[in-house]
Amino acid sequence: MWEIRLHGRGGQGAVTSAELLARAAIATGKFAQAFPSFGPERRGAPVQAFVRVDDKRILKREKIYEPDVVMVLDPTLLDVVNVAEGLKPEGIVVVNSSKSNQELKEKHKWPNVAAVNATRIAVDILSVPITNTTMIGALLKASGILRAEDMEEVILDRFGSKLGPKNFNALSKAFEVTSLN
Repeated sequence: MWEIRLHGRGGQGAVTSAELLARAAIATGKFAQAFPSFGPERRGAPVQAFVRVDDKRILKREKIYEPDVVMVLDPTLLDVVNVAEGLKPEGIVVVNSSKSNQELKEKHKWPNVAAVNATRIAVDILSVPITNTTMIGALLKASGILRAEDMEEVILDRFGSKLGPKNFNALSKAFEVTSLN
Protein backbone atom coordinates (compact mmCIF):
# COMPACT_ATOMS: atom_id res chain seq x y z
CA MET A 1 0.00 0.00 0.00
CA TRP A 2 1.18 3.52 -0.80
CA GLU A 3 0.61 6.03 1.98
CA ILE A 4 1.06 9.67 1.01
CA ARG A 5 0.98 12.82 3.15
CA LEU A 6 0.56 16.17 1.44
CA HIS A 7 1.65 19.44 3.02
CA GLY A 8 0.41 22.81 1.85
CA ARG A 9 -1.27 25.96 3.00
CA GLY A 10 -4.99 26.63 3.01
CA GLY A 11 -6.07 27.57 -0.49
CA GLN A 12 -3.15 25.94 -2.32
CA GLY A 13 -5.02 22.79 -3.30
CA ALA A 14 -3.50 20.06 -1.12
CA VAL A 15 -6.95 18.66 -0.34
CA THR A 16 -7.93 18.83 -4.01
CA SER A 17 -4.70 17.03 -4.96
CA ALA A 18 -5.49 14.21 -2.54
CA GLU A 19 -9.00 13.87 -3.96
CA LEU A 20 -7.74 13.86 -7.56
CA LEU A 21 -5.12 11.20 -6.83
CA ALA A 22 -7.68 8.96 -5.14
CA ARG A 23 -10.23 9.40 -7.93
CA ALA A 24 -7.64 8.57 -10.60
CA ALA A 25 -6.45 5.50 -8.69
CA ILE A 26 -10.02 4.23 -8.34
CA ALA A 27 -10.62 4.84 -12.07
CA THR A 28 -7.66 2.52 -12.84
CA GLY A 29 -9.14 -0.28 -10.70
CA LYS A 30 -7.19 0.37 -7.52
CA PHE A 31 -8.57 1.07 -4.06
CA ALA A 32 -7.96 4.51 -2.60
CA GLN A 33 -8.97 6.93 0.10
CA ALA A 34 -8.27 10.63 0.54
CA PHE A 35 -8.96 12.86 3.52
CA PRO A 36 -7.83 16.23 4.92
CA SER A 37 -6.56 17.36 8.29
CA PHE A 38 -7.01 21.00 9.19
CA GLY A 39 -5.62 23.11 11.98
CA PRO A 40 -6.99 26.62 12.07
CA GLU A 41 -9.29 26.70 9.06
CA ARG A 42 -8.06 29.80 7.32
CA ARG A 43 -6.40 30.64 4.05
CA GLY A 44 -2.61 30.38 4.32
CA ALA A 45 -2.54 28.19 7.43
CA PRO A 46 -0.62 24.90 7.16
CA VAL A 47 -2.82 21.97 6.15
CA GLN A 48 -2.26 18.30 5.56
CA ALA A 49 -4.09 15.87 3.35
CA PHE A 50 -3.65 12.12 3.11
CA VAL A 51 -3.99 9.52 0.36
CA ARG A 52 -3.78 5.75 0.44
CA VAL A 53 -3.62 3.67 -2.74
CA ASP A 54 -3.54 -0.11 -2.90
CA ASP A 55 -4.45 -3.03 -5.14
CA LYS A 56 -6.67 -4.45 -2.42
CA ARG A 57 -9.36 -3.07 -0.12
CA ILE A 58 -8.04 -0.53 2.40
CA LEU A 59 -9.26 -1.12 5.93
CA LYS A 60 -7.22 1.54 7.75
CA ARG A 61 -9.15 4.66 8.74
CA GLU A 62 -6.58 6.84 10.46
CA LYS A 63 -4.11 9.59 9.70
CA ILE A 64 -0.91 8.56 8.00
CA TYR A 65 1.93 8.66 10.51
CA GLU A 66 4.59 6.80 8.50
CA PRO A 67 4.20 7.85 4.87
CA ASP A 68 5.95 6.31 1.90
CA VAL A 69 5.79 9.67 0.13
CA VAL A 70 5.50 13.25 1.35
CA MET A 71 4.50 15.97 -1.12
CA VAL A 72 5.22 19.61 -0.22
CA LEU A 73 3.33 22.25 -2.22
CA ASP A 74 4.84 25.27 -0.49
CA PRO A 75 8.61 25.38 0.14
CA THR A 76 8.15 27.94 2.97
CA LEU A 77 6.71 25.09 5.03
CA LEU A 78 10.19 23.52 5.18
CA ASP A 79 11.15 26.17 7.74
CA VAL A 80 7.96 25.73 9.79
CA VAL A 81 6.96 22.06 9.72
CA ASN A 82 8.97 18.84 9.89
CA VAL A 83 7.43 17.56 6.67
CA ALA A 84 9.45 14.33 6.78
CA GLU A 85 8.30 13.35 10.27
CA GLY A 86 7.67 9.60 10.32
CA LEU A 87 8.84 9.14 6.71
CA LYS A 88 9.73 5.51 6.05
CA PRO A 89 13.48 4.81 5.73
CA GLU A 90 13.31 4.59 1.93
CA GLY A 91 10.58 7.24 1.67
CA ILE A 92 10.39 9.98 -0.91
CA VAL A 93 9.97 13.72 -0.38
CA VAL A 94 8.52 15.45 -3.43
CA VAL A 95 8.98 19.17 -2.99
CA ASN A 96 8.19 22.37 -4.87
CA SER A 97 11.60 24.01 -4.91
CA SER A 98 14.07 25.75 -7.19
CA LYS A 99 16.88 23.98 -5.29
CA SER A 100 18.42 20.78 -6.60
CA ASN A 101 17.62 17.33 -5.29
CA GLN A 102 21.15 17.08 -3.92
CA GLU A 103 20.97 20.43 -2.06
CA LEU A 104 17.71 19.44 -0.40
CA LYS A 105 18.89 15.93 0.38
CA GLU A 106 22.04 17.20 2.08
CA LYS A 107 20.31 20.00 3.99
CA HIS A 108 17.34 17.98 5.28
CA LYS A 109 18.85 14.45 5.38
CA TRP A 110 15.91 13.01 3.44
CA PRO A 111 16.46 9.52 1.98
CA ASN A 112 15.06 10.29 -1.50
CA VAL A 113 14.18 13.65 -3.00
CA ALA A 114 12.32 14.76 -6.10
CA ALA A 115 12.40 18.54 -6.41
CA VAL A 116 10.62 20.44 -9.14
CA ASN A 117 10.13 24.16 -9.59
CA ALA A 118 6.36 23.75 -9.69
CA THR A 119 5.78 27.45 -9.10
CA ARG A 120 7.66 28.32 -12.31
CA ILE A 121 5.80 25.65 -14.30
CA ALA A 122 2.43 26.78 -12.92
CA VAL A 123 3.09 30.44 -13.70
CA ASP A 124 4.31 29.58 -17.22
CA ILE A 125 1.37 27.32 -18.06
CA LEU A 126 -1.50 28.42 -15.79
CA SER A 127 -0.48 32.08 -15.36
CA VAL A 128 -0.94 31.70 -11.58
CA PRO A 129 1.36 30.23 -8.89
CA ILE A 130 -1.08 27.47 -7.90
CA THR A 131 0.99 24.29 -7.87
CA ASN A 132 -1.30 21.45 -6.85
CA THR A 133 -1.78 19.74 -10.22
CA THR A 134 1.83 20.46 -11.17
CA MET A 135 3.03 18.73 -8.01
CA ILE A 136 0.88 15.69 -8.77
CA GLY A 137 2.97 15.22 -11.92
CA ALA A 138 6.17 15.28 -9.88
CA LEU A 139 4.73 12.84 -7.34
CA LEU A 140 3.69 10.40 -10.06
CA LYS A 141 7.13 10.52 -11.68
CA ALA A 142 8.95 10.02 -8.37
CA SER A 143 6.73 7.20 -7.13
CA GLY A 144 5.28 5.41 -10.14
CA ILE A 145 1.95 5.07 -8.31
CA LEU A 146 0.02 5.99 -11.46
CA ARG A 147 0.85 7.13 -14.97
CA ALA A 148 0.46 10.81 -15.82
CA GLU A 149 -2.25 9.98 -18.36
CA ASP A 150 -4.28 8.29 -15.59
CA MET A 151 -4.92 11.79 -14.20
CA GLU A 152 -6.25 13.40 -17.39
CA GLU A 153 -9.93 12.48 -17.09
CA VAL A 154 -10.28 13.43 -13.42
CA ILE A 155 -8.48 16.74 -13.99
CA LEU A 156 -10.67 17.60 -16.96
CA ASP A 157 -13.75 16.65 -14.94
CA ARG A 158 -12.66 18.74 -11.92
CA PHE A 159 -11.42 21.84 -13.75
CA GLY A 160 -13.59 21.89 -16.88
CA SER A 161 -12.81 22.44 -20.54
CA LYS A 162 -11.04 25.80 -20.06
CA LEU A 163 -8.73 25.14 -17.08
CA GLY A 164 -8.59 21.34 -17.26
CA PRO A 165 -6.24 21.08 -20.26
CA LYS A 166 -3.92 23.73 -18.79
CA ASN A 167 -3.77 21.88 -15.45
CA PHE A 168 -3.07 18.59 -17.21
CA ASN A 169 -0.32 20.27 -19.27
CA ALA A 170 1.27 21.58 -16.04
CA LEU A 171 1.09 18.08 -14.53
CA SER A 172 2.63 16.58 -17.68
CA LYS A 173 5.47 19.14 -17.73
CA ALA A 174 6.34 18.41 -14.08
CA PHE A 175 6.21 14.67 -14.82
CA GLU A 176 8.62 15.21 -17.71
CA VAL A 177 11.21 17.27 -15.80
CA THR A 178 11.17 15.56 -12.38
CA SER A 179 13.92 13.17 -11.36
CA LEU A 180 14.40 11.22 -8.16
CA ASN A 181 17.64 11.28 -6.18
